[in-house]
Amino acid sequence: MGLPRTFVGFSSTDIHYYRLMLAWKQNEHIDFNFANCQLGQEINSEDEAYIKRKCRERIDLAGTFAVLIGQDTRSKHKYVRWEMEVALEKSCRIIGINLNGSRFMEDTTCPPIIKNVGAIFVPFSPKIVAHALTNWTMKTKDNWNYKPEFYQQLGYK
Repeated sequence: MGLPRTFVGFSSTDIHYYRLMLAWKQNEHIDFNFANCQLGQEINSEDEAYIKRKCRERIDLAGTFAVLIGQDTRSKHKYVRWEMEVALEKSCRIIGINLNGSRFMEDTTCPPIIKNVGAIFVPFSPKIVAHALTNWTMKTKDNWNYKPEFYQQLGYK
């Protein structure tokens, strides 16, 4: 099976977590990889329509939309929420990655648009994120998470 083509959405305040994911991808001692569909470089523009057009092109390449869920993600409507709308419109698999370490959908931080859409929610950690990227099959409704026993099999406590 090829690598999952993934677009990672995140609040600008959480960019360091995205960069850490890229470091996981480069580290040969961490079994973590995905085909990154992010923009090749930051768009140096104030033109919202242009930025959204460029992001849509990249999301259209992806089959998976992974969203880094931090403290302010649910309030980011201009781009992050819009990216989630595009991903849902395109029927991407949705993976919610909780930056607070939660293994479940967190009502206080999760953007409402991805609640009860069949997404899986995992903590920000390479083994479980890698597993979700390569194995998760999108469901039609509800919020999903892996069972504690599965985390133990992967070496988590």
